[in-house]
Amino acid sequence: MGYLLALDQGTTSSRAIVFDTHGALVSMAQQEFAQIYPQAGWVEHDPEAIWQTQLETARQALAKAGVGASQLLSVGITNQRETTLIWERATGRPIHNAIVWQDRRTAAICAQIAAAGHEALFRERTGLVLDPYFSGTKLAWLLDQVPGARERAERGELAFGTVDSWLIWRLTDGRVHATDVSNASRTLMFDIHRQCWDGELLGVLRVPPALLPQVMPSAGHFGDCSAACFGAPVPIGGVAGDQQAALLGQACLQPGMVKNTYGTGCFMLMHTGAAPKVSQNGLLTTAAAQSGAAPAYALEGSVFVGGAVVQWLRDGLGIIRSANEIEALARSVPDTDGVYLVPAFVGLGSPYWDPFARGALIGLTRGSTRAHIARAALESIAFQSAELLHAMQADAGLPIAALRVDGGATANDLLMQMQADLLGLPVQRPRITETTALGAAFLAGLSAGVWDSEDALSANWRAEAVFEPTMSADQAAARMARWQSAVARTRNWAGEGAG
Repeated sequence: MGYLLALDQGTTSSRAIVFDTHGALVSMAQQEFAQIYPQAGWVEHDPEAIWQTQLETARQALAKAGVGASQLLSVGITNQRETTLIWERATGRPIHNAIVWQDRRTAAICAQIAAAGHEALFRERTGLVLDPYFSGTKLAWLLDQVPGARERAERGELAFGTVDSWLIWRLTDGRVHATDVSNASRTLMFDIHRQCWDGELLGVLRVPPALLPQVMPSAGHFGDCSAACFGAPVPIGGVAGDQQAALLGQACLQPGMVKNTYGTGCFMLMHTGAAPKVSQNGLLTTAAAQSGAAPAYALEGSVFVGGAVVQWLRDGLGIIRSANEIEALARSVPDTDGVYLVPAFVGLGSPYWDPFARGALIGLTRGSTRAHIARAALESIAFQSAELLHAMQADAGLPIAALRVDGGATANDLLMQMQADLLGLPVQRPRITETTALGAAFLAGLSAGVWDSEDALSANWRAEAVFEPTMSADQAAARMARWQSAVARTRNWAGEGAG
């Protein structure tokens, strides 16, 4: 019997999971690594910490499972997207810390590009909005700010990559510089219609083409891990950005199927089929994981602060000692007593795209308690996600039967019930909630011939719990309107005229 190894490189930790050929989880290992905050709004990672924790967790997971390299059929990689690295081709040494997707340092660059009249071009070619979230302006900043970087890049001495490319490079001892379509589609440099890097966009960003990795379908042979990694060479058979991997892991394979991942942020994707849909409601058009030559697309909404709001209650305010305390605390009151928490700590993502919004706690009275704040924090996650699904319904015009959910916060039954109530839809939590890693394993398995098509993956999906809505549509609409009133008070707070 063979096994599949999924490397799940996330924002706050690296994980590795061994799956069998039925898609069952065999073993898992996880390590956190440091978040680096050089100044307000800036977030970085040490590239070596990303690599070392990922390699160590892979070895630990294999040891726990008692699985050797000879039993591994394929390795799949899934990763935090948009996080941007540059390294030397000759040595593999990074020239700067990785700039993380949450980082807002390039807001001014985005504004300059928009003021020069290029916003529509980027939207049309990439399906994205001009926002510091994406890799392109982070890469431009590195080329401008690291001494000699631009000249070295033009000479072909440097390599750019998102985290998947960095891991592929290290796993293959620098033999392969590649990415997949789902990660490439998040860079602001990739034409999602022609499925290639776009010279005109590169020109606007002043990015030398010599920096860029080869773009491949998400399932395929990305090279072999060197024997030094696991004891023998093992093929890398699948790569996808974490949210596209989760869409596949949730078996959302037909147009209109939707998943939401509740992690540090919340990321909702709707499969839209073989043709891209242009959003009129603040969403992104993105490449879905591509198991063959045929393209696939999704609509995506991004909430920058989801589960991270619970971490803030723990680490910033100190009103809980551990994240798993929040459900009981929030349940100790029947409602928020009019308190709303808008966690726009790093601006707002979809559907607002306001990098200058800032967080607010609104509706406080003398009777407000930490329980009301805790409940408002959970509601903020559900409110933000509900806005995304409403936008998707408006854009896609496709019937939505249910929302499939995954990520750490889905263990919170109260949050899942809040979500079902606000949406008026069943919320389905699967038996295997490690759907991001499962999606990577599915891609690796498709490449290795474990499954012969994407359709065969649907049989692996089972619901563990279903949360049915209990709130009337009118009540849900009134709650959403009040939330949007709170959000309006946070807009452009750090923008023009701030002091």
